[in-house]
Amino acid sequence: MPERRTVALVTLGCARNEVDSEELAGRLEADGWDLVEDAADADVAVVNTCGFVDAAKKDSVDALLEANDLKGHGRTQAVVAVGCMAERYGKDLAEALPEADGVLGFDDYADISDRLQTILSGGVHASHTPRDRRKLLPISPAERQDSAADVALPGHAPVDLPDGLAPASGPRAPLRRRLDGAPVASVKLASGCDRRCTFCAIPSFRGSFISRRPSDVLNETRWLAEQGVKEIMLVSENNTSYGKDLGDIRLLESLLPELAEVDGIERIRVSYLQPAEMRPGLIDVLTSTPKVAPYFDLSFQHSAPDVLRSMRRFGDTDRFLELLDTIRGKAPQAGVRSNFIVGFPGETEADLAELERFLNGARLDAIGVFGYSDEEGTEAATYENKLDEDVVAERLAHVSRLAEELVSQRAEERVGETVHVLVEAVDAEDSTEGAYGRGAHQAPETDGQVLLTSGAGLSIGRMVEAKVVGTEGVDLVAEPLQGTLACSEEAGR
Repeated sequence: MPERRTVALVTLGCARNEVDSEELAGRLEADGWDLVEDAADADVAVVNTCGFVDAAKKDSVDALLEANDLKGHGRTQAVVAVGCMAERYGKDLAEALPEADGVLGFDDYADISDRLQTILSGGVHASHTPRDRRKLLPISPAERQDSAADVALPGHAPVDLPDGLAPASGPRAPLRRRLDGAPVASVKLASGCDRRCTFCAIPSFRGSFISRRPSDVLNETRWLAEQGVKEIMLVSENNTSYGKDLGDIRLLESLLPELAEVDGIERIRVSYLQPAEMRPGLIDVLTSTPKVAPYFDLSFQHSAPDVLRSMRRFGDTDRFLELLDTIRGKAPQAGVRSNFIVGFPGETEADLAELERFLNGARLDAIGVFGYSDEEGTEAATYENKLDEDVVAERLAHVSRLAEELVSQRAEERVGETVHVLVEAVDAEDSTEGAYGRGAHQAPETDGQVLLTSGAGLSIGRMVEAKVVGTEGVDLVAEPLQGTLACSEEAGR
């Protein structure tokens, strides 16, 4: 009997890439590949790259080179690049990085098994040729669903599949295979983006906005619950636009309560919200629906009006603060995070001061700060009023220090609060030494965590009530409340 083919998936970048990797894993497993965790144990190492900013692109290249170093020293015979960087640069990446034995775009995902087999057998598959994916779907959102079947949309595979194609878990199994046993998993709500922010190239390689059908989102969530997932995070480039191509811009408001009723799911989190598209009904659902975390991942980017207009975005400091007041008026403990760009072309000292005014008043739980750099193919890259690199670096360092101080202060404000913590790790040798997890105001990877003073009676995937008794920077220190362990055991079933 021939030896089984093995493949390892190395995922970089955002939660959307994690979903894409699990779809690729589902396709490969269905075609007979054995999935392994360590690239050194795989015939083929597939690196799901990120193409968002320079730092992420460097990490992707480093991961490809690291995987390439395994060749000749173990089982690894081939290294293949997929994901956003591969989609964005295609042939150029292949020429610049000959260490990659293949560079595959999104259009190759449906045939990923054949592509890898060709490469593993010593053949050559032509590197992906990039194209503007915004042109693949109709301009009118209402016409896109009928064309979606002809366009590769990673993470949008149908949920009801023929026998043998999806992991065995009943008729609702999606074309997806979990790559870890974490109690939280992301679910694609949509793909692409119709916004034209002048600093962002994502729409060009992820395409125009298109929603997944609610039935697919629901069925995938049910399947994840069967796999032991307790929290789902809805991801896309812009969740506030969900449903606009399905004839109902308020579709998220009706979908969330349905997701909350899925047996086994303890918490639902919505990410990637656009401040300019927030509406009262959505705020109401996010702050009042049981099991839906009052969590607001708002993409502010800046708060000075002139900078926002140059970014082709909307709002200002006062309007953003009013939005936060509205949210906290409905849910005082709501979590809010955001990212900001400093040193944008034309940003003045007064603009920077306006951003600082917003940050000081916003009481954000998590803040990401990036220094502006040109992204090829974007409008901002053509602007003439660029700031010197040393000025950008100085502003980045200054605002980053401020952000670190402010999120620590915000954490201190939570001392005395009761938080619901999803346990993600317990000391394997001595559970009395503690455990850690995340509260409703903390998303995986991007935000802080809750350090529980005792892990006795807890296991991964349990939901426990705890009282915040201290902080460690952005992280909270919390004491499990008496009488909550029985509840956590019930939540873990």
